[in-house]
Amino acid sequence: MQTEFSGRVWVLGDDIDTDIIIPTEYLALPTIADMAPYAFSPLRPQLAGQIQPGDIVVGGKNFGCGSSREQAPEILKELGLSAIIAKSFARIFFRNAVNNGLLLLENADLPDAVTEGDTVAVTVGKQVVHGGKAYPLAPMADNVLEILESGGLVAAMQKRNKAGQA
Repeated sequence: MQTEFSGRVWVLGDDIDTDIIIPTEYLALPTIADMAPYAFSPLRPQLAGQIQPGDIVVGGKNFGCGSSREQAPEILKELGLSAIIAKSFARIFFRNAVNNGLLLLENADLPDAVTEGDTVAVTVGKQVVHGGKAYPLAPMADNVLEILESGGLVAAMQKRNKAGQA
């Protein structure tokens, strides 16, 4: 995981639930890669095809509400998003995202300041800069950083177990 990066912004609103991130009817597809083209399809059918690796989704409050399906953050990671920045996240979505190595960042003011297509610069645990203004980010706990840097919880535990056996 990069701790400093920039990316193009895609703006979504409040209460983006897991049924918007990936509708139920696509969960039967065999792989996450097969599901990814349908991300956000109820809201914006073309969006998944427009997202490029390194892009950033900026949402409002309660991003990821709804069901506890792990496919939602897995699909967002599959699309190549470098981060999701929102006013707030649903708790189980936040945990599923961390477990799957997807970076989530909270800031209450940035979502109202950006316009789709803008570029923001992120320094994890410090700030997001947009239009010359810095929007603060809370520091991240060491264990969360370890999980994200490893690409997810399973990879982090495998790495930790290998280090303990050496």
